[in-house]
Amino acid sequence: MAIIRNEALHKQVAAAMRQSIAAGEWPPGTQLPTETDLAQKYGVSRPTVRLAVAALRSEGQLDVKQGRGTFVRTAVHGPSGSLERTVTCQADAYETPIDAWFRQGEEPTVYRTRTDAITAPLLEMDQDELMLGCDRLITDPTGDGRALHRLLLPMEHIEATPLAQHPDVTPAEAYTLLTGAGHDIAWHERVSARIPQPDEREALRLSEAAVLLVAHRITYDRATGRPLILEETRLGAETAALTYDIEPRTATATR
Repeated sequence: MAIIRNEALHKQVAAAMRQSIAAGEWPPGTQLPTETDLAQKYGVSRPTVRLAVAALRSEGQLDVKQGRGTFVRTAVHGPSGSLERTVTCQADAYETPIDAWFRQGEEPTVYRTRTDAITAPLLEMDQDELMLGCDRLITDPTGDGRALHRLLLPMEHIEATPLAQHPDVTPAEAYTLLTGAGHDIAWHERVSARIPQPDEREALRLSEAAVLLVAHRITYDRATGRPLILEETRLGAETAALTYDIEPRTATATR
């Protein structure tokens, strides 16, 4: 490798490695040579190789598998799966397209928590209000899709409903119980993106370059407009997408 003055050495090594990957010298799934071999190949030190590998990992081109080595990632050409966000109702019972994901996932964890700077505005509540939380990892029974789901149930909204005794329900079951308690429900949803935390990256099997999609769904009472419960769904944008059915509203006549 020809050394270029006034450019960081590890960036030059990263560029050379990137070119080798693009040229097919290291096809997807290939294990890279050891740090020592790479240092000899490029005529640099092992710390310089380590920095170059870290740069390619941050770009999502390499994966480090604990105890096995560093591998060239398979190219990702858009999401391979999707979470449909539609809701259907029949005879006061609700269904969602991802109900099966909850049957395949891990056992839920139920705990007490309180509203914070993020959840309080979404629920139109003050901070530090008591809630029940239910967390679980859900998985696609037909593929490799994974998502982290959180159901937050404010005590003042659910204490007169069966949700207070059975918070470990699926979203569709929660909707059915709210309707049974006399609520005419509808939903708002907001989607944002951020960098995943290390535990989220591990649970969802994301690369270091992955972006996390975060969908907040608020179930509210149509008559009062009052938010009742909050769901948070987190998934990797490189492997899954959120899909929606959209229908037009009837415009309200104005004078």
